[in-house]
Amino acid sequence: MKNPLKFFQEVKQEAFKVTWPTAKETMQGSLMVAAMAIIASLFFLLLDQFLKFFLEIILTLSF
Repeated sequence: MKNPLKFFQEVKQEAFKVTWPTAKETMQGSLMVAAMAIIASLFFLLLDQFLKFFLEIILTLSF
């Protein structure tokens, strides 16, 4: 990087090429992330309860 002025001009040119998502796209993306987080949390809750149930059975049989 020998010429900082040229570097900043190129950065400015690249910044104008950026396309931001619309409000609708942002809302859809946010809702999808929230939905997937809820689904994942329910999955791991059920998995945890399932494993807990079988672990308790195994522990009661061994004593």
